[in-house]
Amino acid sequence: MDSNKFKAVLGILRLSMGLTFLWAFLDKVWGLGFTTTAEGAWLSGGSPTTGFLQFGVHGPFAEFFHSMAGSVLVDWLFMLGLLFIGLTLTLGIITKLGGWAGVFILFLMYLAVGLPPEHHPFIDDHFVYIFVMLAVVWSNAGKYFGFGNAWYNTALVQKYKILA
Repeated sequence: MDSNKFKAVLGILRLSMGLTFLWAFLDKVWGLGFTTTAEGAWLSGGSPTTGFLQFGVHGPFAEFFHSMAGSVLVDWLFMLGLLFIGLTLTLGIITKLGGWAGVFILFLMYLAVGLPPEHHPFIDDHFVYIFVMLAVVWSNAGKYFGFGNAWYNTALVQKYKILA
């Protein structure tokens, strides 16, 4: 495969994942009617995690995840995570940290939906997205279709590579 085509694919994957997380954040904050109603929006007093943690969790870790439902701390951590992952991947800056945060949150969601997953002995969309995130992290995909090139050349990133 042509190197430029592969870089374009990596950039599109990064943008796609970033916009997915950013959209989830926006929909849960304002209740834009896609997965969250206006009445259930965070700004309307709803909990962005309670519905999933109460009704969407199955399998051997269900009790652990059910115990977190309604926690203000869990809501804040989840929403800040969505925003951080969404912004870093969409902009192409701090993609390593954003990508690792994405791997972490997707792994937790994978465990929450139940083992084994509904349609396959061990693979579901969260599992696949984890590998997309790993490709983003390991390839420096922030450099393609984002602000990554300029960001990578800053003195801060040169000194602290984790910020790449």
